Amino acid sequence: MSDSQLWDEVDAYFATLLSPEDEALQAAQRDSDAEGLPHINVTPNQGKLLHLLARLQGARTVLEIGTLGGYSTIWLARALPDDGRLISLEYDAHHADVARRNIAYAGLDRIAEVRVGPALESLPKLADENPPPFDLVFIDADKVNNPHYVEWALRLTRAGSLIVLDNVVRGGTVTDPASTDPSVRGTRAALELIARHPRLEGTAIQTVGSKGYDGFALARVLA
Repeated sequence: MSDSQLWDEVDAYFATLLSPEDEALQAAQRDSDAEGLPHINVTPNQGKLLHLLARLQGARTVLEIGTLGGYSTIWLARALPDDGRLISLEYDAHHADVARRNIAYAGLDRIAEVRVGPALESLPKLADENPPPFDLVFIDADKVNNPHYVEWALRLTRAGSLIVLDNVVRGGTVTDPASTDPSVRGTRAALELIARHPRLEGTAIQTVGSKGYDGFALARVLA
């Protein structure tokens, strides 16, 4: 058995035992596939991790940067109280339409809102609304802009908030300071920002699973 087959089997075991998908989550996957969305959403056990992190935070408000088909949005929104609020920013209008449909099918459209457009245009507009600080920010969008997303997350959070940055390993190339890959450079810049910023403390974790070799970073806002 290859490493990737073993990783798939372990992920399937963990997901079946600890993070089984219900009809709404399965439907979100089916609908995303039928609409031709890329297969880059989080796995069930990663979705459950996001859900648990939001619960541990006691989160009432969540900001998601990068919606895709709304799969991770559903996991996060389900962690919020009935009067909670989740705002998800999605660049692609077609993806946003699929996500809204999936979120509504899950009965979460009263909590979760999808906004369309480049996140670096949507974020200043959101800041102008002067929303309550977000308790958790999940960043899973274009990697070249990761440092900008972290900076905006800092502006829109409070002491004790949590920032989650996905896909930070880049197949191991994140270690290469000479890389010309914009996604690697953006990810390295975001990690370096977390490392040096006086308002943040964080770490990064390597993972393997059905999505291959990857990882994520966690950062806590200090002040």
